[in-house]
Amino acid sequence: MRSILSVFLILLLSPLAGAQSFETEASHAVIYDVESDTVLWSHNGDEPMPPASMSKLMTILMAFEAIDEGRLSLDDELPVSEEAWRRGGAASGSSTMFLDLNSRARVDDLLRGIIVQSGNDACIVIAEALGGTEENFAAMMTERAR
Repeated sequence: MRSILSVFLILLLSPLAGAQSFETEASHAVIYDVESDTVLWSHNGDEPMPPASMSKLMTILMAFEAIDEGRLSLDDELPVSEEAWRRGGAASGSSTMFLDLNSRARVDDLLRGIIVQSGNDACIVIAEALGGTEENFAAMMTERAR
């Protein structure tokens, strides 16, 4: 009798063990299972979003790949060009790390500036170091994304 009661309780309560709901305040989110190649959950996953932060994430990825490949080191000091200072620095009025014109910044500090402060100037400095120009680096990011 006890085993029948146990089985009955298991069957009765098993629907309560279902998947929990997931909520986020993010404007866009996707949970993806790589092994099964399946989107498990999506919130506005198919809606277009501004690329600014996505390009910063790609810049970070490409910088870390360059570090892994030995083309860049966290201790390398990169030059802050006038282009980076004007288009991404304080003069631009955008998110910035406030790098000084014609100074040098360590890759480690630049990555922190991108991650913490969303520094456009830091992104441009890394782009120029890896691609020569922003345009070349943008093409490299596009190729890497494919």
